[in-house]
Amino acid sequence: MSLLSNRRRFLKISAGAAASALGILSDAVAARPLLKNPCLSPELNDASVNAWLTRVWEGLDPAQVWDCHVHLTGTGDSGKGPEMGPMLTSLWHPLLNIQRLFYLNASCSRGAAAVDDNYVARLAAQVQNMPSGFKAMLLAFDWFCDASGNPVPKQSTFYIPNDYARTVAAANPALFEWVASIHPYRPDAVDRLHEAAESGARAVKWLPSAQNIDTAAPRCEAFYAALAQLKLPLIVHGGEEKATEAKELQHLGNPLRLRRALAAGVRVVVAHCAGAGVDDDLDKPGTRQPSFALFARLMENPEWQSNLRGDISAILLRNHKTEVIKALLAREDWHDRLLNGSDYPLPGVIPLTSPRALAANGLLPEDAIAPLETLREHSALYFDFAVKRLLAWQGKSFPASVFETRQFFET
Repeated sequence: MSLLSNRRRFLKISAGAAASALGILSDAVAARPLLKNPCLSPELNDASVNAWLTRVWEGLDPAQVWDCHVHLTGTGDSGKGPEMGPMLTSLWHPLLNIQRLFYLNASCSRGAAAVDDNYVARLAAQVQNMPSGFKAMLLAFDWFCDASGNPVPKQSTFYIPNDYARTVAAANPALFEWVASIHPYRPDAVDRLHEAAESGARAVKWLPSAQNIDTAAPRCEAFYAALAQLKLPLIVHGGEEKATEAKELQHLGNPLRLRRALAAGVRVVVAHCAGAGVDDDLDKPGTRQPSFALFARLMENPEWQSNLRGDISAILLRNHKTEVIKALLAREDWHDRLLNGSDYPLPGVIPLTSPRALAANGLLPEDAIAPLETLREHSALYFDFAVKRLLAWQGKSFPASVFETRQFFET
């Protein structure tokens, strides 16, 4: 994810989209509806939208619905802990800089007097506008660390301390849960893990290529043993990621590298179901496969059925093939092992998700396009949730269990 980790080649949509992104630097271009999130009030009273939202919530218990993939971020202007890595503001990394502006706009924080606090306030308002009981799980994000476990800020995109995520969640317990991020190479990683668990963390989040974590390394075994003992889920990015410009680390997102964690009994959640990119097939040296195909291989292994899950965050993005969405809808045998997450604030980046394109591919009703686009102008969080509830392919859709994730994270 995004400034949030500048996820997955962001504007690989096309060279033209990347050129258009430059327009966000001028007010005239930024005002174009195809680029800029208008950030209207989350409180929306529109009959056409409400009719669809009634349908969206049919058969769901809001108190069981937790969005398991919601990013925190900020510029650090609050002094409360968030930090941005220098790559996001450096002229030597122009695309990352542009992405930063897009993500700040997506979260309605660009131009705010207090970015950190505004980000949280806007997110809280969106959660409050959903049925009571719905919660967002806020992700901490540890530094990129070297081989000795020392933080390397200059190679990090951003940093969200565990204490910050915990504090934000504790201040709004009816709206938020929190997820820790602990680099396993840190000398005190296991102690940090126990501290996070005791402080109410619901899971641990890693983005291997952006944090320099080799999930297949033997050095992770002590951390895995502690995770398994605590029964704390590990949410790990799978597939391609463009959070950094260190191309040599892309292989760390290979889903097959998670076998060591699974063998240790860790409850693993593969973020995005590894729906983007291509990785080395470690079972057939010299060959490469779509990352999603390697995720499917793990899912089909009976050894991992009890402790392997996939989250469906980011599957709506243009750089994820619609074939992945269709496959996830069609695999009804996987549905009780899928968990919904939004990858917020990415749903608020207007060019990245197109209800019209999804409808053209037979995945959404045509008459839902305009109401969904209206909903996004008010709440990117609600928009992502509603689109996924309405997805259907050949008569198959995601069941309530995909969205009622609370039980998995409370175990």
